[in-house]
Amino acid sequence: MLGVEVTSHDAEARRAAWQEGLQAEAYVADLLARVGWTVLDRNWSGGGGELDAVVLRDGKLRMVEVRARTDDEVVPVEETITTHKRARLRSAARAWLLDHEPDYDEVAFLVALVDLGTDPWSVTWIDDAFDGA
Repeated sequence: MLGVEVTSHDAEARRAAWQEGLQAEAYVADLLARVGWTVLDRNWSGGGGELDAVVLRDGKLRMVEVRARTDDEVVPVEETITTHKRARLRSAARAWLLDHEPDYDEVAFLVALVDLGTDPWSVTWIDDAFDGA
């Protein structure tokens, strides 16, 4: 089998990380809603990518990417959004914009860096994180 053995522990760890990611996305969407953003979509797939959330407030549309970590990694979490990932996010954003006609004045990517190692979780926001659709 290609010399790679997947143990049940590996599968459990991946499942736990996936669940934490979903919880972080819900946490971020709730935080944004509590400060006046309208959540238009969550986990929207299209154009070869996925948007964790799409939110709108005061004519500002944000395509939200949530990055969550439980430990201090050598690579800063914002650097985990590779060129390939950014291209997929841009493609998804373009597809979302073609499918929807919200009333907005500007559109940008908002990255939410969630530290799962704090209680409560802390979030660092990077607005207009990279070039948009």
